[in-house]
Amino acid sequence: MTDTSSRSESELEPLDESAIVYRALLRRQWIDETSDLVLLFAYLLRANEPGLSVTIASVRSPEQCAAKFINCYGVASIQVGQIRELGLDAVPDSASHAQIVGLPYVIDDRDRAERLADLLSCSAFKLSVKKQSNSCGVGF
Repeated sequence: MTDTSSRSESELEPLDESAIVYRALLRRQWIDETSDLVLLFAYLLRANEPGLSVTIASVRSPEQCAAKFINCYGVASIQVGQIRELGLDAVPDSASHAQIVGLPYVIDDRDRAERLADLLSCSAFKLSVKKQSNSCGVGF
């Protein structure tokens, strides 16, 4: 889900190492119910995706990130520098949205895909997000 923007993707500035991005947790299976930790499944690249969709935290709040979806079970945050330490990147494609790029597809390299997804999930923090009254059923 990208925002329309007057600037093209090539005109967007790279994100700073200290920038934070949010990953909407769209499936219950992406969260360990006992520990409330983000699981590696949240960071596996699906076959139809060019990268993992993330929201830029300096532009949108966790609540705004979650409110874009009918079913959202939480929001995870991760620092761009942690993503880059893994040889990946978070590349902006609009003023408020980016893609985590460099992940392999599970079908191409299951071991590497799962290892990177696990490292991302271990670096991520699940945030407490309050339900907004106009969020179309988003609740936590």
